[in-house]
Amino acid sequence: MRRRHFLTLSASTVGGLLVYSLDRTPSRVHAQEGTLRVPLKFFTEEQALDVAAAAARIFPSDESGPGATEAGVVIYIDRQLAGPYGKDRYRYTQPPFEKGLPEQGYQDAANPRDIYREGLKPLAGFHRREAAEQDKILTGIESTVFFTLLRTHTIEGMFCDPMHGGNRDMIGWQLIGFPGPRMSYLEEVDQYHGRAFRPKPVSLAEVVGHRVRPSEEEE
Repeated sequence: MRRRHFLTLSASTVGGLLVYSLDRTPSRVHAQEGTLRVPLKFFTEEQALDVAAAAARIFPSDESGPGATEAGVVIYIDRQLAGPYGKDRYRYTQPPFEKGLPEQGYQDAANPRDIYREGLKPLAGFHRREAAEQDKILTGIESTVFFTLLRTHTIEGMFCDPMHGGNRDMIGWQLIGFPGPRMSYLEEVDQYHGRAFRPKPVSLAEVVGHRVRPSEEEE
């Protein structure tokens, strides 16, 4: 039996609602205090902290807005690896394995779980290192399959629908001005004619009116 692991986070780093004005100036309201304990499905807490730190260097917070930490990217990655995707349910995995063109994507035997397990070994304690040293380490593995996967997952976690664990408070969507999966703009066409239209994003669950079961929960 696998011992249950939790990721303990400061609520102030992930709590509250991020609001963007029409000039794309971010501000946070309803900030929370204390800590949050998020149950992990794949990573140990140490691994989750290392992945979170690496994702934060790939997509950092800066003057333009929040990054991977605020969006909860590590939770997105943890959920994906724990589900069918992590076990390569959707990819043909029988040999022979031939190196293909870059456009053909990954062509080897290891599944995403295996890639992360091996890729995280040299990153042990990554979250305890200084930013400059972290960048140097990531530069050294930039050409590996693991880094490519981590970078892809970081971007996905920033801009996925929140039901997958990332894009907390739809921070990523607010950052780029994406309104979410709205079904129609019929009422807004006349109301905002000739004016800037930047609505608060809505998730798929809000659009359909009930919780949508994410693919990583399906077996």
